[in-house]
Amino acid sequence: MTRIANDPASFVDDALEGFAAAHAEAVRRVDGGVVRATPLALGSVAVVVGGGSGHYPAFAGVVGPGMAAGAVCGNIFTSPSAGQAYRVARAADAGGGVLFLFGNYAGDVLHFGDAQDRLRAEGVDARTVLVTDDIASAPLAERARRRGIAGDFVVFKIAGAAAERGDDIDEVERLARHANERTRTLGVAFGGCTFPGADAPLFTVPEGMMSIGLGIHGEPGIRDVPRTSSRELAHMLVGDLLHDVPESRGDRAAVIVNGLGSVSHEELFVLFRDVSAELGAAGVAVVQPEVGDLVTSLDMAGASVTLVWLDDELEPLWAAAADTPAYRKGAAVRTASSRAVAASIASEPEAPRRPLAAPDDRRRAEHARGLLRAAQEAIAVAAADLGALDAVAGDGDHGVGMRAGVDAAVAAFDPEAGLQRALTTAADAWSERAGGTSGALWATALRRLAAELPASGGRSALTPGELASAVGAAVDAVAERGGAVVGDKTMLDAMRPYADALRAGATAEVDIRSLLADAARAATAAAEATAALRPSKGRARPLAERSLGHPDPGATSFALIATAVARHLEQNP
Repeated sequence: MTRIANDPASFVDDALEGFAAAHAEAVRRVDGGVVRATPLALGSVAVVVGGGSGHYPAFAGVVGPGMAAGAVCGNIFTSPSAGQAYRVARAADAGGGVLFLFGNYAGDVLHFGDAQDRLRAEGVDARTVLVTDDIASAPLAERARRRGIAGDFVVFKIAGAAAERGDDIDEVERLARHANERTRTLGVAFGGCTFPGADAPLFTVPEGMMSIGLGIHGEPGIRDVPRTSSRELAHMLVGDLLHDVPESRGDRAAVIVNGLGSVSHEELFVLFRDVSAELGAAGVAVVQPEVGDLVTSLDMAGASVTLVWLDDELEPLWAAAADTPAYRKGAAVRTASSRAVAASIASEPEAPRRPLAAPDDRRRAEHARGLLRAAQEAIAVAAADLGALDAVAGDGDHGVGMRAGVDAAVAAFDPEAGLQRALTTAADAWSERAGGTSGALWATALRRLAAELPASGGRSALTPGELASAVGAAVDAVAERGGAVVGDKTMLDAMRPYADALRAGATAEVDIRSLLADAARAATAAAEATAALRPSKGRARPLAERSLGHPDPGATSFALIATAVARHLEQNP
């Protein structure tokens, strides 16, 4: 458990401030993460890594010569927001393009993708490579669906070394993809990890058992087996890894035995001894191994083994020098740059003050703020239960993320700006504070809702048809953005029935309060029905069997909000 903290809500910011102060010669704090204290030489490729916090030394700890130019650091186990990724990339950019590297998780893909689009619109050559090394998360034939775990470190190292020697962005991107294609990882957990401020771990492993195929966000393994000796564990892990190899694998492999947070280094060395013996017996030469905590999961009791099948391109890059706060290799490679150190956060011109919205539009916005506050209250009450539900087959952060997002949206909502502008501002705030998949999708829904709502035209109320049309468009936007369909066990499984009920009942004569109440009941029934589904999207997908019998957290939180909105309208006509 986390023993040293102030307010759990400020844990990540507190840790980053302390990290930057402790390593001021190497990194500087920017809004959203850290970048190198000494900027890159002009024209260099900026390798920007990132994801949720809780994995140190990933991600901030590997910023420095020979590795990353910057790291984007979201909340614990939650993807950073698009704004954070954009700001860190802007601070790291040296004119040679930006290469985003991160694990293949839905929230990260959405938020980093938004940041990439924004950078490209401003003329920056921004690209992305996803890390997909975890063999437990999808079969070999579906490698593109695998998640990234300790293999993150490998891809960061290869790409960082290529950028350090002056390769252009085409080559750095190609080598990062090549490294990912030749990297495989499998992990084991003996106990779960605990969020700062929480009094129980996200999952537990039965006494005398160990969980094979864990994730790095508190996701439990895909199967529990009896705990055994290090030799037997090495035989099991290496055996599975040797059955999942790239074409033309060769006979030389870099090996990482990675600690997940609370396994001692001595224990890791015992495991490396046995892993090395297994590989030797299989005719594989171990090249420049790494043993230690490289990609952790808070205080998880666990370890993982990574094989990087080296070739003539990858081996010199794996061996190249690096000098970062948490990882050093070879001779120091710190470089000076004639470019002045940029400001921590690029200043932006102050936005012009907008005129107040018309009185009827302000009344509509004030009414909407009441609905948003009702949603906020419902999520506050349910946050712990939503987190526990998410921990069944995911990382347990859904309640925390939803609460952070809706709190930020309420704080940013300004009725004086009118309904559309207030909703758009609230959407941006939700995305910024919540991160994660749900943060991106709720922001998408609110932005599309704002865009679809008709101008007030002197009216302070919407017609049932206008409401149904706007909500339907918002749900369509979520489906398009998230790539899910009904039956994938996502929030869409509750959103779509809600929108359909609104559309079916939206007649001129219907009372909008009864319409929303009926739609909320449809959403609630649909959310409950997701218990019978197997997830095919997101972090819960590799643990589909565990998810059976439990409703989807995203669908559940949507139904809670729909119910809270309907109840607020009944009590405040």
